[in-house]
Amino acid sequence: MKKIFIIGLALALSACGGTNEKEKKGFEYNRTKKEEKKAAQLQESAPVDLNNVGIGPITDLVFDDSIDTEMAEVGKTAFQQKCTACHKTNAKLIGPKMEGIFEKRHPAWVMNMILNPTKMVKEDPIAMALLKEYNNTLMINQNLSQEEARAIVEYLRTL
Repeated sequence: MKKIFIIGLALALSACGGTNEKEKKGFEYNRTKKEEKKAAQLQESAPVDLNNVGIGPITDLVFDDSIDTEMAEVGKTAFQQKCTACHKTNAKLIGPKMEGIFEKRHPAWVMNMILNPTKMVKEDPIAMALLKEYNNTLMINQNLSQEEARAIVEYLRTL
């Protein structure tokens, strides 16, 4: 009886033994691949286009050499009130981060996206790509005036 108990105990302990190295490496390999894929997905897939001015009332916008600090302060307040539910300045949220936006988009495109988001996502290829990238989450039209939108754009220059 003792022999059967000892053999049973030995079998139970051997069944509970650790995983072999091959299985462990396989798991780590798959995890690494998943993390690499996820990191690649986090990068913005919409094309960079500094020539596209978008669809809307603004056909061109050229910045002055210096930032209008008064306008930027007004824009900062408007951004905090109307935009921070979906946008962070330095990280993705529901929408794209705003820091460095003018390295990817023409200022007129940004203005038109602020003023005319519904038509932009229907007709502009970059806006359509962003819509797809952000799970078909539409940007809400805040019904801003051109002056309010321009102030927000001036604030975005400071980021």
